[in-house]
Amino acid sequence: MEVQNLSNFSVFLGANGAGKSTLFDVFGFLSDALKANVKIALNKRGGFREVYSRNGNGPIKIEIKFRNDKINGKRQPLITYSIAIGLEGGVPVVQSEVLRYRRGQHGKPYSFLDFRNGVGTAITNEVDYFEGKADFKDKREEQSLDSPDILAIKGLGQFQKFRTISSFRRLLDSWFVSNFQIQAARGVEEVALSEHLSETGDNLAQVTRFVKDNNPAVFNTIIDKFRKRVPGMEDVEAEETQDGRIVLKFKDGSFKDPFVARYVSDGTIKMFAYLVLLNDPEKHPLLCVEEPENYLHVELLRELAEEFREYSRKGGQVFISTHSPDFVNALYPEELFWLKKNKGQTTIEKASANADIVALYREGDQLGWLWKQGYLVGSGPTR
Repeated sequence: MEVQNLSNFSVFLGANGAGKSTLFDVFGFLSDALKANVKIALNKRGGFREVYSRNGNGPIKIEIKFRNDKINGKRQPLITYSIAIGLEGGVPVVQSEVLRYRRGQHGKPYSFLDFRNGVGTAITNEVDYFEGKADFKDKREEQSLDSPDILAIKGLGQFQKFRTISSFRRLLDSWFVSNFQIQAARGVEEVALSEHLSETGDNLAQVTRFVKDNNPAVFNTIIDKFRKRVPGMEDVEAEETQDGRIVLKFKDGSFKDPFVARYVSDGTIKMFAYLVLLNDPEKHPLLCVEEPENYLHVELLRELAEEFREYSRKGGQVFISTHSPDFVNALYPEELFWLKKNKGQTTIEKASANADIVALYREGDQLGWLWKQGYLVGSGPTR
């Protein structure tokens, strides 16, 4: 499967089993492989055979193209990271791992990291290449990893002399694949310091307290938006108990005493958690959220879509999967993709590349309506 021309805010539709969760898990898999190793990332998903394409031929292959932010006003080159994972003697190994880019518009892409089965080389004078020195000759270091199931970017990315490798490791390490769980967010937590919301939301009370104490302007922004999104809600408190725990409480203007989190609706908890996540001053370079519409009233979905769009405009790329036509109605054609599966093979199409859909959208039709009427063929709801 291949997807091109991704937008900063990209929303994916697809019928059950079309591959939306698998697409998102590519990013979760790479993140797990970086934090641990490929073997652990595979075992977490049932082992190599459960991740491997059913009718595939060869290793598991993933290729990602990305571009770093401008440095000193210079547009950075398009960088390609590719990895191939296979079984050797029944054990998963990284058969190849390559990081490369091309200087300028012409010429052959140059590999700055090239590893095979745990052994390879990485360039150490990358700045000379990037600045276009005529007498450039690459200087490389040969390295051997402790095990062939470890990503080379994990080790070499710790060193600034490997600039591109280090930047990609930081990018990958900061990806956020949301696995928000309502019950985890309701829990009573131990007093601890948490600056950023976890993937499950189990530290929501800790983060609320940190933001309120250390960044009151951000906290006030969150509360102002929360009041608009959930009528009647006035404030949120993270209260420390006598036994050293933190309880999240919600103040409803109609009642004197606030409600503890376990007595507040699922939708209220989830909207507040999203506002905490999306108003964090430290943006994730990639934020993946599956089905954010769950537990939320349909009237909140357009506003939630705008919150995600605003996050992407401020520097964090956002991927969303959804089954909600009401959420899709808030989108522009360049933000919408849909997945289709035919004989086990998934393909992805972009709404803005479909002339009929663009024409209908310009005439006033909303994309969620077009989806329900069957114009996004193979993606789910049909006439």
